[in-house]
Amino acid sequence: VNLGMACPKGWEALAPLTATDRATMPMLRGADGELAPVEWSEAMDAFTTRFKAVQAEHGAASVAFLSTGQIVTEEMAFLGALAKFGMGVVHGDGNTRQCMATSAVSYKQSFGYDAPPYTYQDFEDSDVLFFVGANPCIAHPIMWQRVMRNQRNPEIIVVDPRKTETAMAATRHLQIAPKSDLMLFYGLAARIVELGLIDAKFIESHTQEFEAFKQFLADYNLERAAEMSGVALEELDAIAHLIGSGKRVSFWWTMGVNQSYEGVRLAQSLINLALMTGNIGKPGTGANSITGQCNAMGSRLFSNTTGLLGGRNFESAADRAEVAEILDIPADCIPDQQSLSYYEIIDAIERGEIKGLWMIATNTAHSWINQKRFARIREKLDFLVVQDMYHTTDSAAMADLVLPAAGWGEKEGVFINSERRIGRARKVRKAPGQALSDFNIFRLIAHHWGCADLFQQWSSPEVVFKILTRLSVGMPCDISGIEGYADLDGQGGIQWPYAKGQVAAIQASADPQQRRLFEDGQFYHANGRARFLFEAPREMPEPVNAEYDFILLTGRGTSSQWHTQTRTAKSDVLRKLYPVNPYVEINPVDAKRLGISPNSTLRISSRRGEVTATAVILSSLQPGQVFMPMHYKVTNQLTADAYDPYSKQPSYKACAVKIQKA
Repeated sequence: VNLGMACPKGWEALAPLTATDRATMPMLRGADGELAPVEWSEAMDAFTTRFKAVQAEHGAASVAFLSTGQIVTEEMAFLGALAKFGMGVVHGDGNTRQCMATSAVSYKQSFGYDAPPYTYQDFEDSDVLFFVGANPCIAHPIMWQRVMRNQRNPEIIVVDPRKTETAMAATRHLQIAPKSDLMLFYGLAARIVELGLIDAKFIESHTQEFEAFKQFLADYNLERAAEMSGVALEELDAIAHLIGSGKRVSFWWTMGVNQSYEGVRLAQSLINLALMTGNIGKPGTGANSITGQCNAMGSRLFSNTTGLLGGRNFESAADRAEVAEILDIPADCIPDQQSLSYYEIIDAIERGEIKGLWMIATNTAHSWINQKRFARIREKLDFLVVQDMYHTTDSAAMADLVLPAAGWGEKEGVFINSERRIGRARKVRKAPGQALSDFNIFRLIAHHWGCADLFQQWSSPEVVFKILTRLSVGMPCDISGIEGYADLDGQGGIQWPYAKGQVAAIQASADPQQRRLFEDGQFYHANGRARFLFEAPREMPEPVNAEYDFILLTGRGTSSQWHTQTRTAKSDVLRKLYPVNPYVEINPVDAKRLGISPNSTLRISSRRGEVTATAVILSSLQPGQVFMPMHYKVTNQLTADAYDPYSKQPSYKACAVKIQKA
């Protein structure tokens, strides 16, 4: 998949496996309040006894789990099935809610299924690449290398409030005011309609609700978009002509779009631009969400969290019956309601409705929005279990029980990446001490819980992968044509769909390794049409005022660190490539006004708390804005509780703060 390339995190991929703080034995909190090593038998007794006691007192739904996008797909499926079919858990969500929920919901609503339409080859095949709220130079270095291989002399347009590394490498940078992007894209769409640069034939044959969208756009124009965004009218007019030029135009977005209080409609404003100009289903085109986590697409399809296995619906009796028949389990084992989302689970803990929590391969105590609130809420739990590679994470430090898990490179399975490609992950070393793969921990729990009979088939990751291929039959993600791991090895990964009846045709095609969705103009809604979806922009939940007069932007600060640094900080090399202490970027105009000098210590305060960080003075930010990387724990002590109403994804990217010299 990577064509032999690796980013810094890839160079050091094995270093975190040899860290001195690896969890090597289960650890149980004793009467003295301290975590102490115990044998697996005692750990399993505590797990089952304590969680069953919680359920007996408060009901089955009083235990929940929070999982991840970073364990292999087979483990995700086993976790979701074990918890919901075996343990009676109703509510479980993954940390992909923090990064990819907006895109998943946007695709479902617009296309009828969570279906990223592109292949990575489109980076090389585009004439015009739009990057919106995305900084692939450092966030997705392999993808950026694909852009650099583009031989079509492409226009690269970056839409971002900051002058990021990607913006500096682009041909055009639209340095918009924070959260003016939805107004911007509606203005561009209105201008494209006005100019008659739409693909009327494609719209007529393959979409619906375009006339309603045209009526909606009557209230929007380039002048209003220019005023709100701060981008020159002439520049926006040139962009509108470019989008409607008939060239190959691709739209790419990531967290700057997804982590927004109106992220779903924002993503759909890009989908709308692609649909109205026919830029979908063809080389170098598409409305393309870039996935952050290695297995976020696997999580979205097969984790059994907020959707039933394979993209089905828990609330559908037919879907439940179908899954029960394939798995040979009683249909009444399957919950008939959707899970609460991540933040709703946390709210339910605060209300006292959820009293037991199981966290797997995620570090909520660091990564969750308005971080200090989570620390307070933890005290309302009767029992907290953290299953992780390390016993020192912020979340493990809060746990009543820590289960030691194997890491990447210490187990087998598959990942599904953002171009829908299923690829192998291989075991190259043994996990330390008594640490087990998550898969084997789940097998152990099933045995001790007393539900192992439901999972007699689930004997190994490859067997479970074959179960997943059966569960995919007839779904848009049908991968029934994959016989097993050998197929994946032989082809260097396989994109879904790959149905058994399609294999011969795919293999006979000009390039079987690069497949786009919707080449035939058929989408996944019942009538085969894509939908135009739109809604008026809303006010920012927390705008600046006289007291909190700066907008805090957050994002990735380096290509050498990953999210909460749980693994990447273990590498001596990667630590040297990134400042140890938190820093805040501020514009020179603001620095001069406030008497701030380079490397001085600043106090950054929001309505939720106050932190300190080192001042870095850069003109890459506009006046009135500051930027802090998400990798530092203190950053999420400032972020605000705001969520998209459709995807329920947190809005990490913009909140109001004040800045003072320490």
